[in-house]
This record gives sequence, C-alpha cells and structure tokens, in this order.
Amino acid sequence: MSLASLILIVTVGTPDVEATQRAYSQWLDYTVEMRGEVSNDLAAVWNAPRMAGRDFVLMQPKSKEQIYLRFVQIDALDGYVPMKTFGWNAIEMLVQDPDGLAARFSSADSPFKIVGPPRPLGPGSPIRAMQVIGPANETLYLSRVPADFRGGPAKTPVDRPFILIAGGPKLQAIRDFYKNVLDIDTRDPVMARMTVLNKAHGLDVETTHPLSMARLSEKYAIEIDGYPPTAIERDVRPGEIPAAISMVSILTRSIDELKVPPLAPAKKVPDKPYAGRRAAVVRGGAGELIEFIEEK
Repeated sequence: MSLASLILIVTVGTPDVEATQRAYSQWLDYTVEMRGEVSNDLAAVWNAPRMAGRDFVLMQPKSKEQIYLRFVQIDALDGYVPMKTFGWNAIEMLVQDPDGLAARFSSADSPFKIVGPPRPLGPGSPIRAMQVIGPANETLYLSRVPADFRGGPAKTPVDRPFILIAGGPKLQAIRDFYKNVLDIDTRDPVMARMTVLNKAHGLDVETTHPLSMARLSEKYAIEIDGYPPTAIERDVRPGEIPAAISMVSILTRSIDELKVPPLAPAKKVPDKPYAGRRAAVVRGGAGELIEFIEEK
C-alpha cells in the first residue's frame, strides 16, 4: 500500500511575494487563504534556517479544492532559467479554456509569458494544453481534459494542480525512489514531446524525451521526465529553499515508515494547513524536495 495519498501544498520561491500573489489573484482567480511569516519550526523542518521570518502567502483555487499554492520570499537567484535544472520544474493545472487564456496572456501587461501555445498533447489526444512562465519563473502547464478524465475536469476557469513534474538526468533513479520510498508503481517510460523543455535547451520543438508517471491517487500524479545532457543541478542559496518550484507537500499515513532519513527531524506544525500534524522533508531522486505531512 502506498505511503502517499494527496498533494496538499506546492511551494514556490519568489523574490516578490506580493507581485506573485497579485498575478495569481487577478489572472488565475486564486484566493488568499493566509498570509504570514515562516516560523522557526517550519524552517527547521525544511533544513533551511534562513527561511525563518520570510513572508509567505497561501493561495487556493476558486473551486476550493483542498490543495494550496504557497509563495515564499527568497533572495533573487541570478542565472536561474526555467526547465534547465533538475528537480521540480512544472505545475500542471486543470483549466477550462486554454485558448481563451492564451488570448488573455498575449496582452502586454500579462505576468504570464506564453512559451507553448495551446495544442493537443499528441495526435488524436483529447487533452489540449499550453505552457507559460509565471512571475516567479515557475512553469505552468494549463490543460483542458475531457469529462471522463480520471479525477474530473476543471470546475472553474483555472482550477487545481493535478500533476507535478520532476526532471532529472536518470529517469530510472527517480522511478526507483518513488517505488522504493513510497511504494508507488510507476508506468514504463514512453517518449513524449516536451515543447518547453526543448525550447529551454535549444532543441527542435518536436524532440521527444522519456516520461513516466507515478500516480498518488485518482486526483494527483507525479510526472517523471528524463532531461537532456545540457540540464544541470539547481543552485540554491545556503539555508534557503530552491527558486521557482521549490517543494511539493504530500500527505502520508506515517513519516516513521519512510525508507529514507529526512533532512531534519520531523516536527508538529500548528499553522494552516498543517493543523498540528508532523512534517518532514526528504530529497527525491532528481534532487527535488518533498515535504511529507502526516494524515492524522
């Protein structure tokens, strides 16, 4: 039985929390659920002492699905380019009309830059998706899925994240991590076109790369991508969390059952949405940070 169930939080490191919050409020209709500062206990859980006292905002889709985007202030990191480093690289979100969003994002004042216009995922695919870069240099895949799609289509124009994308140099090593640590079987890799990845690395946009999926539940999955040789490790300032998509928080029945040691001892965190539950962070097979939060 899998140790993971639902994704609860996606954390994004941004040099300007307020600007990022405004972008998601005004352009994606996300609502602010909480503002605050990172506590000493939470910074300790993250093994990132310089994050204590940093401003953050917790946001939720208009549909009120129980998943949050958390934007946390980090110092600007020169040289970071989306999709060129290992770790968490994209958030795939359910939307109702990617073509309508593309028209909006084409305006000069849009904080979301289109890097992949709306198109089907592949020949005959019922899924239509576009890709944008947001104000924190985070990559978003905005996807319309059919009514019979597992987990359901978007309930609001822009709804919840449903897939988180991690990329690394050795796809099998990432697959092994999710299987051995979380007891999640992953699909055998297939070759898929990755427009944004290709553009970031100067490749033909139709170039394909190996891709596998680790499904946590009906609603949530992790996509595992094999990256080209030009991808590198992500720089992180000492004591901070990574830039852009920093960390994914997953509910688990027991931190004590994890088969790898956390970066720091687990602690109870009183703030929303932890609600006093224990949390701990581990590093995944691509170097990605995964925060586990106990269900009870």
